[in-house]
Amino acid sequence: MTLYIEALILYIILFFSQTGFALQSGVTSAVTANFSISAGIIRIILNYIPSIALIWFIIIKNWKIEYWIIKPGKKDLISGLFTLPALLMIGISVAFAHAFTGGAQTQHAAPPNAALWIVICVSCFLSAYLEESFFRFYILSRREELNLSAPSALIFSTILFALCHINAGPWGFLNAALSGLFLGFMFLRYNSLHGIAIAHGVYNIIAFIINSFN
Repeated sequence: MTLYIEALILYIILFFSQTGFALQSGVTSAVTANFSISAGIIRIILNYIPSIALIWFIIIKNWKIEYWIIKPGKKDLISGLFTLPALLMIGISVAFAHAFTGGAQTQHAAPPNAALWIVICVSCFLSAYLEESFFRFYILSRREELNLSAPSALIFSTILFALCHINAGPWGFLNAALSGLFLGFMFLRYNSLHGIAIAHGVYNIIAFIINSFN
């Protein structure tokens, strides 16, 4: 029960607090009408980096060193190569279904300069690392402590992941649910954090570019 309370507190603080609610999507939150280089840098320094460090610290301090999934390896390369195409296929399929039903595609203005592009790309990657660190690394790696089987932990993680994307509408919620299910499966299959996080970040950037110039 203590671990569930800890997870709930982290979930609320990181994804549903006044500043944290905007962290759940590198594409939808990184680009707003008021987004600027200074705002992006502040978000990176005060939100993304401390949040990721907090999650890693909580897990690492309670684990033996041999359990560290955080160590990069060949598994990350393999999982990343599988994950990126799958995320793109899911995103394209959901976007096609949305358009087929008469929905309007969300668009953003393209950044006016290279510096803002860099800040947005960094935000996309760190947003992905934050999500993978919590929804996959934190929850799925501690499934035994939560008294959950692998399938149950996967469903639990997917539901939480989709819920924090609910402000993107029903199609965004569906995309997050399908993507979260696949990301969780890949994490369980390869014990890979970095591979799926990098693939997730690249997907965020590609989605942003498409929505900017479409």
